[in-house]
Amino acid sequence: MKVAILDDYQNVAQYFADWENSNCEIKVFNEPFENEDHAIENIKEFEALLIMRERTPMTRKVIESCKNLKLICTSGMRNKAIDLQAAKENNIKVCGTDMHPNPTAELTWALILGLARNIRQETENMFQGYWQTTLGTELKGKVLGIAGLGKQGSQVAAVGKAFGMEVIAWSENLKIADAEKKGVMAVSKDDLLTRSDFISIHLVLSDRTKNLFKYQDLAKMKPSSFLINTSRGPIINENDLIKILEEEKIAGVGLDVYDIEPLPENHKLRFMQNAMLLPHLGYVTKENYFQSYSQMAENLKEFMSGNILREL
Repeated sequence: MKVAILDDYQNVAQYFADWENSNCEIKVFNEPFENEDHAIENIKEFEALLIMRERTPMTRKVIESCKNLKLICTSGMRNKAIDLQAAKENNIKVCGTDMHPNPTAELTWALILGLARNIRQETENMFQGYWQTTLGTELKGKVLGIAGLGKQGSQVAAVGKAFGMEVIAWSENLKIADAEKKGVMAVSKDDLLTRSDFISIHLVLSDRTKNLFKYQDLAKMKPSSFLINTSRGPIINENDLIKILEEEKIAGVGLDVYDIEPLPENHKLRFMQNAMLLPHLGYVTKENYFQSYSQMAENLKEFMSGNILREL
């Protein structure tokens, strides 16, 4: 069976699963494809594609152009970049893997603390020979606003409480009783924007949440407040965010996700002094990669035996 492992940016897939005993011909792609046509040109011959969640889009055009394709296996049990209907219509099985829920929540706090204590600027200055050039912000007593109090948001909220922060939350479906069980106050979207010193986004990307935070929303935030997004880039309107940062209407932003990934080298965000940027590291841990790739190998083995594991 001809198998392609896509978007292995760090060339580490080979270390996290036993591919040698898979009885497959495996090719690893380390670079992202330029577009759909480039992707099709490179993967059309393969029978199975092992993909990292929401990197290379599995669109209808891609799926229908890969005439030999029988299996798509993604990290995670949800991948908005796969056209599941197109896969079904073309008799292509789609399966996923388990993923640890904690790494993204942990990384969120790296961004929050990095923004609060000016870690980017102070680190850069230390290598230039400077010493103590900024004043930090304490977390105790500040208001932490959580957009989306699910698995990720609940973990972030718990740490915020441990820091002595007042934690408030909003989402369109958040129930007051559910928030109270977690010691969090449910508020309106406007209250979240106007009251929070730090806003952290933990919503699932959907048609409803795309561009959920636009210029008029972000402009309601305090000039001293910070915005953090480790969920999905398009939840915030990126052009509006850049305008808000250029006008210095908020103190800063911490991002791990973007509209286009990898983020283009000449992208405006890379040149914003009030932005702390990470290259989508939320789920990129040794533990998560081991689980994802080892379960992909297991899914592949079972598929070759006529079984489907973890079907989406």
